[in-house]
Amino acid sequence: MKRLWLLTLSLLLLVPSCNSADKADSGAAPKELKLAFVTNNNSDFWTIARKGMEKADNELADVSAEFKIDSDGTAAEQKRIVDDLLTRGVDGIAISPVDPQNQTPLINDAARKALIFTQDSDAPDSDRACYVGTDNVAAGRQAGELIKEVLPSGGKIMLFVGKLDARNAQERIQGIKEVLNGTKVEIIDVRTDDTDSARAKSNAADTIVKYSDIKALVGLWSYNGPAILSAVKDAKRVGQIKIVTFDEAEDTLAGIREGAIYGTVVQQPFEFGYQAIKLMAQALKGDKSFIPENKQIIVPTLVVNKANVDEFSTKLNGLLGK
Repeated sequence: MKRLWLLTLSLLLLVPSCNSADKADSGAAPKELKLAFVTNNNSDFWTIARKGMEKADNELADVSAEFKIDSDGTAAEQKRIVDDLLTRGVDGIAISPVDPQNQTPLINDAARKALIFTQDSDAPDSDRACYVGTDNVAAGRQAGELIKEVLPSGGKIMLFVGKLDARNAQERIQGIKEVLNGTKVEIIDVRTDDTDSARAKSNAADTIVKYSDIKALVGLWSYNGPAILSAVKDAKRVGQIKIVTFDEAEDTLAGIREGAIYGTVVQQPFEFGYQAIKLMAQALKGDKSFIPENKQIIVPTLVVNKANVDEFSTKLNGLLGK
């Protein structure tokens, strides 16, 4: 009987400690969310997006965000990156697909294991939860308006881009064609370079040689602007051949200041990185109310020319901490 009483007393003494443990568990820190941001090439454009991702990462105590660069700009490299992230148990991935149509199965498979956003380049037919980025058709229209301004009498132009498989490239071309339809501007062709800056410059140089009457060269991805500018300078055709481009590479902005580039359509890659991480974290915590019916969150674009390039550069340097 004495032994039974001692056993009962021992069990009663254990109860407070169990309750204490329960309280400690209830006050435990929330699970850290593992998120990743995956680029579609290694251009300097992504440096700005990385700054935005890092800002979001610093603001969210329960988030660990990782920046992954597709070093060779291929779908195969993106698959390797995504597979590795999923193996390591990542909770969410924001990816700019190189070839959205052919990568839809990859995105759908990944979406069964983690939250998937697209950014910069969308894959609307996939199971991605949301797209954060530019309305690239609208951005193409802005570029088309710049072309019309700089070539009021029309003329032959050539377009340059990394890959035609990327949806952002297709949509920018669509927007440019919409604006130029019915004008005297003639698009000769679109030259691709597989995200190789040296090849991008070679494409521009070859165009200048082959088409002596070329009036303008138009770069659709960030590194195309500096590549075109370099080729035009080498050919000593600055001012004769007009340049319109996309994004805010340092050489592009410098070219605008000196009058060699007419204008550029800039995105807000800082917001790509910042919003993608913040919104993925919000969704993973159970709040998806921010996702619109069309599952696209549009980050506006801006035209930068000689009139506002200094103001824009000051703001950009502030974001980059320069």
